[in-house]
Amino acid sequence: MAESDLSSPSLVDDLYFVLHDNVTGHPLLHPRLTGLALAGGILGELMLAEHVALDFAADPERLYVTVQKATGDPLTSAVLGHVIAEPHHPIGTWLLFFARTIYADVTARMIAAKLLKPPVRHLLKQQPAAPADMNTAAWPLARLNLAIQRRKPPVDRDCVLLGLLAAAGCAQRVLSEHDPRFEAAATAMLPMPLRRLIAQTKVAVGQAVISRR
Repeated sequence: MAESDLSSPSLVDDLYFVLHDNVTGHPLLHPRLTGLALAGGILGELMLAEHVALDFAADPERLYVTVQKATGDPLTSAVLGHVIAEPHHPIGTWLLFFARTIYADVTARMIAAKLLKPPVRHLLKQQPAAPADMNTAAWPLARLNLAIQRRKPPVDRDCVLLGLLAAAGCAQRVLSEHDPRFEAAATAMLPMPLRRLIAQTKVAVGQAVISRR
């Protein structure tokens, strides 16, 4: 499953781009739901790189670290550190925990990687961090749309990206050709830990939506 080396742009960077306007950087989703989706993205990033896995014998399922050495990236290393320190938490708890701060953490990492320009203040209003390059920001969504149009299942990373968009409830909004059956088929191709991550992200998003009513 290891097809990610935690390089930039990563899965969670791609997810951030899709969840924001690729010119202005304005978010397309409620901040709480964006946080949960990005939390799923950072865990998916580590799963793809085979740094974390799921203990299916536990009830509920728990995350555990398979590679305890540093990832070379401060954000994913910090996430690993939390899981190493408290391995008894179920995956749903980790999604809620990381969702609290992940937006600021991912934004800072992308600014440092020069994928985003720092936010600027115009008069009394602060503009959000905007993509440094519009083409780079548009490419993740373009890849997904192309895969759907061609009916060609994407690589695992993009299957996770597509699954997390569906879990966040915004696939129909951002994709030019929304196809729930294609999304389901692409997600079904993933290894079980990633499928469970997407399912748990969807549960967390659903609970967040209900709590806002």
